[in-house]
Amino acid sequence: MNVLCTHLLLELRECNSVLLNDLDFVRETIIKAADAVGATIIGESFHSFEPQGVTGVLAIAESHISIHTWPEYGYAAADIFTCSSSIEPMDAAQLLIDSLESKRHEISEIQRGVESNTSVSHS
Repeated sequence: MNVLCTHLLLELRECNSVLLNDLDFVRETIIKAADAVGATIIGESFHSFEPQGVTGVLAIAESHISIHTWPEYGYAAADIFTCSSSIEPMDAAQLLIDSLESKRHEISEIQRGVESNTSVSHS
């Protein structure tokens, strides 16, 4: 396979529930993670739910970082998707883990791309 991108899926459990419900903190943390790995931010959308929870997407030139939080469970799901070999997504993942004070987490790494023998044409 011709690997084009790396996609990290983060399962963040036993996080600080207060932080998970703080839209400003979640937004600043995602931006800090992007900055820490040298990503180029090109857009963002963050939303706070009632009675609780935050969702956010940070569009980066290299792809995106997203998060969805469930403070009532101390849980967050985050994605770090990058198509740049100059960015180390695991560094961004560790920053999210540390910042949200996750005591138990899992990271799944998926290599995304096209079959090596596949020709691609654009119409």
